[in-house]
Amino acid sequence: MNSTPLKAVVTGGTGAIGTEICRALAQTGMQVVALGHPAEASRIPEWERARAAEGLSIGVELADLADAEAATRAMQCAQQRLGTIDVLVNAAGITRDARFTKMTLEQWRAVLASNLDSVFHCCKPVFADMCARGFGRIVNIASVNGQKGQFGQANYSAAKAGMHGFTMALAQEGARYGVTVNTVSPGYVRTPMTAAIKPDVLQTIVAQVPVGRMAEPAEIAHVVAFLCAPESGYVTGANIPVNGGLYMSA
Repeated sequence: MNSTPLKAVVTGGTGAIGTEICRALAQTGMQVVALGHPAEASRIPEWERARAAEGLSIGVELADLADAEAATRAMQCAQQRLGTIDVLVNAAGITRDARFTKMTLEQWRAVLASNLDSVFHCCKPVFADMCARGFGRIVNIASVNGQKGQFGQANYSAAKAGMHGFTMALAQEGARYGVTVNTVSPGYVRTPMTAAIKPDVLQTIVAQVPVGRMAEPAEIAHVVAFLCAPESGYVTGANIPVNGGLYMSA
């Protein structure tokens, strides 16, 4: 690679974890475009002003990445902004929790489409080009619950486990071309979503974490930035847990 700044796209880039990933990559000198959901349109100007106040110029494109055509258009728009895409971080996702006996087909399909199909949709437009240029970094944000499962999250756990299966397969296809594909699996992270959990429930959750607290979004972003660096070319097909010891495996 030459000294030209790397160009990165972060899906779910306007969310709590996605924002920190955008910051971390931009602070390494990368040019970054965040992909957000159209439902967030009203708050995007404020998000962009906040990034500008931090001295960061991060573009935003909005699309429902569960839709193949919309995702392809968003990736094409991002590529037009950047010129090329060297780095792709797939952080978009939703939850639709329910006991399996009460989980609807719509809840199942919505989570699989937003969390897993979107990864396929966004990798598809860039993977071949990364291989042709001899460099690429893809990082997929999964979850500890994709490793250990979680009560009431059959859909989410399946999607996140599937994400790492996809990661390992794509890593084998890209390895000889200088394209790495890895997964980062966070545990519980301090975000507006977890802040909405009832205090007694949250206390029970934190009590299960050996480190004794939830992760900060920046701690997830730090690991992502490491995997996206040119110097990390020998790490591929890996699943990096960032869960405070909540789930440990060999």
